[in-house]
Amino acid sequence: MSNVWLPCGVYHQDYQKDQGWWQTNFIRGKMILLLAVIFIGIPLFLPEYWVGVATMVGYTAMGALGVQLLIGYTGLITLGHSAFIAVGAYTSTMLVLQFPWPKFIIQWGLAYPISIIVAAIVAGFWSVLFGLPSAKVKGFYLILTTMAAQFITVDFVITQYVSKIGGRGQAFSLPPGTIKIGPWVIDSERKIYYLMAVLITLMVIVLANLLRSRAGRAWVAIRDNDIAAETLGINIVWYKLLAFFVAGFFGGLAGAFWVSNTAALSPEHFPWFLALWLVGVILIGGVGSIHGAIFGSLFMVVVMELLQWAVIPLSEYYPKLLIDFAYIKDMAFGLAICAFLIYEPNGLAYRWWQIKNYFNLWPFSY
Repeated sequence: MSNVWLPCGVYHQDYQKDQGWWQTNFIRGKMILLLAVIFIGIPLFLPEYWVGVATMVGYTAMGALGVQLLIGYTGLITLGHSAFIAVGAYTSTMLVLQFPWPKFIIQWGLAYPISIIVAAIVAGFWSVLFGLPSAKVKGFYLILTTMAAQFITVDFVITQYVSKIGGRGQAFSLPPGTIKIGPWVIDSERKIYYLMAVLITLMVIVLANLLRSRAGRAWVAIRDNDIAAETLGINIVWYKLLAFFVAGFFGGLAGAFWVSNTAALSPEHFPWFLALWLVGVILIGGVGSIHGAIFGSLFMVVVMELLQWAVIPLSEYYPKLLIDFAYIKDMAFGLAICAFLIYEPNGLAYRWWQIKNYFNLWPFSY
């Protein structure tokens, strides 16, 4: 049977083919089209407003990928992931503004790229620090330890000490031209979008390959039954801490990216609600799926933008609606989670999987 055309199902004879990225020419063409839309269609043909919305979708997905790894693939519930995004953002900012780089590093525009890598590593190790209790506790108790990461990191360390470095009040100002990669100054909505698109693409590739590796299979085994996994010889403490490191690394990348998207960095950018938001994103998108992090981010960001569009005309008659929009947004977030848990508990990724199967199995889709 030809590898190009696989009617009524997919036939694989080994693990390598089953996990292959480019299984058919149709899939290859579909992925090339997707990359063309991401890197050419959106930034060149959409208005700047929608490019900014796409940037927020990507930023949300960058944060949600780490949460997806912990909750969806390893079974470690976290409610403090915004702390690691904050660590990445502040590490990158301090390296760019405060660190005494050699002159050639500044002239060649290498300070920010280096700070992204360092910020991700620092956030990864900071995440491991709060992941240590996972060696002994799980479930509700692990939720509390990850919540502690938020309150200790953002509300105490960053707010009371880090944000005041250099005699500042609460915010780090990022003057125009500060954030650049080589000669490329990131000073417009479209340039910020391109940086996001490159980072999210690399993160998805890295996570997808990790999940197909020994570590990925160990994470899934721990999620399904940690006692059975340990009986089979899997070092569950090591792999749990590795999951926390990778999740924190991804969070640090998201935070370092956020630096390019703001004129001033403040602890208010990383509230505890952001951690809840990211958990809600993967619940809506689908737990245990990379697609889930992307679909959930797309759904939540776009729905909130459309909700704002609906509120603005009504605010002419009810001005208080615009003032209370933050509460309306929180209400819509809660209602969306409830609706998905009741009517689509497996999330949007499951619906996407069903649609793909319908076409893959046609004409015997039943």
